[in-house]
Amino acid sequence: MKISTTTLQNAFGKYLKLASDGSTIYIEKNQKPIAVLKGIGEEERFYLREEAADYETVRRYSYEEFLDLTGEEESEKQYELIDGQIYMMSSPLFPHQVAVNEIFVQIYNWFKGKPCRPLTAPFDVKLYNEAKSFKDDPNVVQPDILVICDPEMINEKGSYDGIPTLVVEVLSKSTKSKDMMIKSNLYMRSGVSEYWIVDTENQQIIVYSFENRKLAQNKAYTRFQQVTSVVFEGLVIDTEDVFID
Repeated sequence: MKISTTTLQNAFGKYLKLASDGSTIYIEKNQKPIAVLKGIGEEERFYLREEAADYETVRRYSYEEFLDLTGEEESEKQYELIDGQIYMMSSPLFPHQVAVNEIFVQIYNWFKGKPCRPLTAPFDVKLYNEAKSFKDDPNVVQPDILVICDPEMINEKGSYDGIPTLVVEVLSKSTKSKDMMIKSNLYMRSGVSEYWIVDTENQQIIVYSFENRKLAQNKAYTRFQQVTSVVFEGLVIDTEDVFID
């Protein structure tokens, strides 16, 4: 079905219903096609892919629904649950993996013999913003790198029920808005003390520190500079080999 922009404006509700019922509406301006209005399938309603991170829906999914999707039959796929929305994680590219490996090796070596422990994805972290418990506001994320200083929060099943002290996320094109906005807010409100965002495209690392679940300070480091941790005094990361040409 083809309609003009004026027709759409005058009867948007009508054509929205037609689209939700299965019709495809082609929208024209000056007799030239400019957009398509169509409904989404059941699978798309169930989760948001990272490739469509800006897509919004009023539906919030429960932790039980999240577990149904991420059961053993789907174990080869990785998902995150953030603010009631489910994100399927795409496979990382080479620059992403180089950055993760280089940063983790330096962090791992620095923490040897110290009580805190660095880990890498895939590893579920359960957060709940400013709610009193996980069941009140369930969020499940898989940071690229995390440092935990509360090993007693590892339960008998080997899952982690605590709050990481430091989290590192390496951006990709499909996760940029999620990592910089949605996850940053989640980490801050959940009690994470320090959050690093690694931008391989612009070759920079932004360090955020949080106090009392509010932003305390942030600083950007470029390639060939040394990244200094705010929380862990003495933790310094060389960035020369983190980014590739």
